[in-house]
Amino acid sequence: MSTYKIAVIGDKDSILGFKTIGVETFPVTSSEAALSSLKKLVSENYGVIFITEELARELEDIINDLNKRYLPAVVLIPNSKGTLGIGIQQIKKNVEKAIGADILFRKEG
Repeated sequence: MSTYKIAVIGDKDSILGFKTIGVETFPVTSSEAALSSLKKLVSENYGVIFITEELARELEDIINDLNKRYLPAVVLIPNSKGTLGIGIQQIKKNVEKAIGADILFRKEG
């Protein structure tokens, strides 16, 4: 049975807290550095990769391709300045795809 690792990519201020719970952190300052880290993590048996929405926005096509695979799961998180709403939209899309309906944000009549 394989053991998968968990990592987080983002600006230093946004990802520092993950280190305290044992998640491997990859601080970056540009989308190019984020892409390089992402490619490295994909090739090194990481099962879950968190990435800040700000960086993910610039790597959307690559992340969408990765999310078509079984692993790794790429999860968007807000940065230290707040959310862009991209992560929650991705979750909504995945839930709709999985069950065929929007159960998270539908308005109750």
